[in-house]
Amino acid sequence: MMKITKAAELRDLLADLPAKHAAIEAAARQRQGRLVKPPGSLGRLEDIAVHLAAWQGNVTPRADAVRIIVFAGSHGVTRYGVSPYPDAVNAQMLAGFRAGIAAINQLARAFDASLTAIDCGVDRPTGDMTATAALDEEEFVAAVNTGLGAVSGAEELLILGDMGIGNTTAAAALAAALFGGGGVDWAGPGAGLDSQGVRNKAAIVDRALRHHGAALKDPIEAARRVGGRELAAIMGAALAARLHRVPLLLDGFIVTSAVAPLLRLAPGALDHAIAAHESGEPAHRRCLHAMGLVPLLSLGMRLGEASGAAAAIGLVRAAVACHNGMATFEEAQVSGPSA
Repeated sequence: MMKITKAAELRDLLADLPAKHAAIEAAARQRQGRLVKPPGSLGRLEDIAVHLAAWQGNVTPRADAVRIIVFAGSHGVTRYGVSPYPDAVNAQMLAGFRAGIAAINQLARAFDASLTAIDCGVDRPTGDMTATAALDEEEFVAAVNTGLGAVSGAEELLILGDMGIGNTTAAAALAAALFGGGGVDWAGPGAGLDSQGVRNKAAIVDRALRHHGAALKDPIEAARRVGGRELAAIMGAALAARLHRVPLLLDGFIVTSAVAPLLRLAPGALDHAIAAHESGEPAHRRCLHAMGLVPLLSLGMRLGEASGAAAAIGLVRAAVACHNGMATFEEAQVSGPSA
């Protein structure tokens, strides 16, 4: 299992990232051009298939072994009323994932995907990010290693999800640190705050940004100081997926914010990832735009749990089915487009 011993070692891992298989990508794109359809007529389904081919190293990619990993944590910032739900929900929902009763369980079953729920410390809230770092160095490294060790490399497609009351506040602070702006730009209703609650959340984000100041210019420090255990684990798992060349589907605002430090540290670090959906959390669109990501779906979902990304599994499989199963013009003895 790959591990880091200190946070700075993330830079070493990012300095030597494996590239996609360019020759396979070209061959897969060429195959798309020979299938019995006008070129480009399947739109992004063509791009999805070629993306999987390039990262799997197979002209005819697969999307059977889909794995979903949900990381659960707890946040000290909830003491300020940034969520309408109590911290006890963290452990209760983790138990629900393991009992098979949550939304993500049903989506995983519907698409025959494996689901793993990992406890990143639901009984250990992070530090109050408005007054101290959310995680100390040791805690941050441990959380990243949890994510790094969660990915086997055997996955044909990986989906990462989150659970943690208050983690939209952490995600908002992290996004603000990485992309600029303040609480008003990134704080949203989360699990159901009213307008007054959103204003309070924005004020808490601003307080955290002021407390940590210039230290947040370092993406690793930003993730440690205003993030959380489950966010750090998601970042580690996304990095592990890249190191294994496993294609990645990104879920909503929390997951997107959690992996954003990788992109700030190494442009191209998320080339193996596709944004599965644009969530109903208003800042997610802004985050996707800042990261140059175009989502596959926009269904108004804002549950987390990897649910939005899981809903896109069907699109990925449709793309693979057409790419692999359609005949070429030559095979079908159909006249191709005129030169």
